[in-house]
Amino acid sequence: MARFTSVSLFFVALFIVIEIILTENSHITSPKPQYIFDFTKGDDVYGWTEQSDTVRSVGMSKAVFVLHENTEFRRAIFFALLNPQSNGAGFAGIRAQQFYDLTGHSKLQILCRGQGQYNGFKIVLRHKGLNDEPNYSFEQYFQAPKDEFAIRTLPFCDFKAYYRGKRVNNNETLDISQITSIGIQMYGGVYQTVKQKGPATLEVDWIRAI
Repeated sequence: MARFTSVSLFFVALFIVIEIILTENSHITSPKPQYIFDFTKGDDVYGWTEQSDTVRSVGMSKAVFVLHENTEFRRAIFFALLNPQSNGAGFAGIRAQQFYDLTGHSKLQILCRGQGQYNGFKIVLRHKGLNDEPNYSFEQYFQAPKDEFAIRTLPFCDFKAYYRGKRVNNNETLDISQITSIGIQMYGGVYQTVKQKGPATLEVDWIRAI
């Protein structure tokens, strides 16, 4: 009987300790979503510049990023025309170069809708001011939703290093506390199974970190 009482008291005490810990930490919550761009509100597209394959002499693709709005809605539209080489190489993209500290977040989300024959896009991130070649970029591919707007979620841990569209082995991971460039591209197919080409659009409401 005495042993049973001791065991019971132990579990009662353990339960009380757990309750105290939970109460003390009840104010700790996950960071709120950090909106990098919210085109439904006041953000514009003037800080975005084209980053297409015309940076090389053989490139013939084109990309633009514009606001689209009326009295009922406001969003941005990425227009891309991909003119790939015979092997599928090519890209049409845009990027914004600013400093973003996304510490405490684990994923990037984009609320979007794609239209066109192909809907394969990728988000391109760079960090620490290493925004141009010969530095590699960190990229993640996604398929844009058709017909209806939907959220595409891209974990930061799945952004891998690439150089000129080719996956590279590296020991460095993306530093989300020092993001200095974010881009959107319609990608070609030199290293991809699907050989994309022609026009495509990506309508974007917002981009955020969660």
